[in-house]
Amino acid sequence: MIDFSHFELSLSTQAELLGLSRSGLYYQPAGPSAREIAIKHRIDKIYTKCPFYGSRKITVELRKEMTINRKTVQKYMREMGLVALGPRPNLSKPHPGHKVYPYLLRNVTACYPNHVWGIDITYIPLKQGWMYLVAVFDWYSRYVVSWALDQTLAVSFVLESVDVALEQGLPVIWNSDQGSQFTSPRYIQRLEDNNIQISLDGQVRALDNVFNECL
Repeated sequence: MIDFSHFELSLSTQAELLGLSRSGLYYQPAGPSAREIAIKHRIDKIYTKCPFYGSRKITVELRKEMTINRKTVQKYMREMGLVALGPRPNLSKPHPGHKVYPYLLRNVTACYPNHVWGIDITYIPLKQGWMYLVAVFDWYSRYVVSWALDQTLAVSFVLESVDVALEQGLPVIWNSDQGSQFTSPRYIQRLEDNNIQISLDGQVRALDNVFNECL
């Protein structure tokens, strides 16, 4: 909304009209450091090889190569959406506002296109950073119905991929893991509005969404 070359309104006046700090007009967001990028790429490789590793074991592995503390590893794993696969306490206590959807695909085989769709998010390492990929996948044809990329795990890019997919067809069953993006009210509402049966993987059950995991 700021016009740096406006011939009538100075930057100070424009900033005042918009309720902004003039000094903030020159802010340039700093990208992640080379060290952060390298550490996240290394975490991704360790986790891919040993998905049952939590922050403690990943920290042990990283300390063979560098000086790093566990809090940093925990922070980066949260940002990357990585959680160790394994049993946890209190798994039987859902959040009071979290509606529980069953896993509908046990002993079920996708028999035709648009019978079963799955959705998942993965971390994509780049030379100068990283991205997150979300993909909607037809389990029968193995066709990627839609996909989207983003630098964060915000639900908006998931909803974008869902909307594009729903423009192409309607599955009978839509499966995902229990990530926060896939239990958000806006995501759930889109599927319910189209009378799609919602299926959620069991806790720490990566193989319940095996086709998306392979992709």
